[in-house]
Amino acid sequence: MRQGLIAAAVAVLILAVTGDGANAGPTFDAVKARGFVQCGTNVGLAGFSSPDSNGRWTGLDVDLCRAVAAAMFGDAEKVKFTPLSTQQRFTALQSGEIDLLSRNTTWTLTRDTANGLHFAPVTFYDGQGFMVAKKLGVKSARELDGATICVQTGTTTELNLSDYFRSHNMTYQAVVIEALSEVNHAFFSGRCDVLTSDTSQLASIRAADAPNPDDYIILPELISKEPLAPAVRHGDDRWFDLVRWVVFATLEAEEKGISSKTVDAARASPDPTVQRLLGVQPGMGQALGVDDGWVYAIVKQVGNYGEIFQRNVGKDSPLKLERGLNALWTQGGLMYSPPIR
Repeated sequence: MRQGLIAAAVAVLILAVTGDGANAGPTFDAVKARGFVQCGTNVGLAGFSSPDSNGRWTGLDVDLCRAVAAAMFGDAEKVKFTPLSTQQRFTALQSGEIDLLSRNTTWTLTRDTANGLHFAPVTFYDGQGFMVAKKLGVKSARELDGATICVQTGTTTELNLSDYFRSHNMTYQAVVIEALSEVNHAFFSGRCDVLTSDTSQLASIRAADAPNPDDYIILPELISKEPLAPAVRHGDDRWFDLVRWVVFATLEAEEKGISSKTVDAARASPDPTVQRLLGVQPGMGQALGVDDGWVYAIVKQVGNYGEIFQRNVGKDSPLKLERGLNALWTQGGLMYSPPIR
């Protein structure tokens, strides 16, 4: 009898791990039943999440949402977007209004704990910086003593700004505004000397909103670490697992040289790691509760991480950002996936 009880317990455990059980988790089950992912994004940040001229959402954060939909349903279009301000974003996730927050959000200890969030792997390593008009003749952040600085409230930016100036015995006058569009307008209209935010956001603002982008420079100093990552609610490990491994899958595909253009040919590869990755050898999808072709669907319909980066914020975009820390670990960057096996 004891052996029978042990065998039954092991069977229950296997069902839970492989996703064959009736309930995978509240969010996972809800998304699956609904038939689409509800994703929270920025109200408009070029390169990360913004609607194009046809109203279609585009950007690095948006593509992550589509990649999750591709993994879950085999269809990257089974996603709807909810534009959120900095003040709305966490409440929307905590309340269940959205399933996934993919909105240039910095992973911090407080947000990970007190706010009840689980952060998936970093999708963009960033840092806070400063943008000024070239006509000011400023070349370094150390020359900003006494400057008037525009900053958006409700972000980590305010505290970083205060810490930086205090640690360097410098003073500044803050112009604190809630709406990003109003912050940008205040800066470009000359209400303040400096605009501070994550450097990726500064590049986006310069490309999309500056009257003449060439009239503005981003100073070289980074004053903080800003690891930007998607987030889900505490309490549903299966959903968190899926989002986390979707990010890893885009990195692994790039490392293996598998792109949206080569993924079909790659399925014939004799490499067992590639066969597992693309579902030729079964098992990896079952572990997440999705089809074994989940990575194939991501890469075919959305692309690997390198493709996502380049078209949205890299050399093929108006932002033209360098990969830098966002390069693969094999190329001197921080992007690294655990083995998918």
